[in-house]
Amino acid sequence: MKKYRYKHQNEEETKAYIKKNKLDAQKSDSGLYYVVSKEGEGKKPSPDSNVTIAYMGYLTNGDTFDQNERFEVNLSEVVAGWTEGIQYFKEGGEGILLIPSHLAYGNDDYGNIPGGSVLIFDIQLIKVD
Repeated sequence: MKKYRYKHQNEEETKAYIKKNKLDAQKSDSGLYYVVSKEGEGKKPSPDSNVTIAYMGYLTNGDTFDQNERFEVNLSEVVAGWTEGIQYFKEGGEGILLIPSHLAYGNDDYGNIPGGSVLIFDIQLIKVD
């Protein structure tokens, strides 16, 4: 298994962000933190579902790195934090995913995302196919 040198740092950074922003976040066994602000009432996705999502992705310092109002993707083709995290919602659900680097892009830079970064996504699950 690839060694992720940012695990402890990501955990501390995520906890500080949650505290500062007064989030009621849950932590999964994988290390993913998530907030379900609206559960939704439709279908729940599986790890290989096709989904349509609106999202904004940003770093803990508030810098936005990506956003999309209607992103269609199979959950098997995204970072592990999304594959796991989107499954906590039903269609119409909304919330926040706080993804440590070992469930995202790891130690390496990815576009304008520095290696080892915690990724935060405000998400809305629009549709599950």
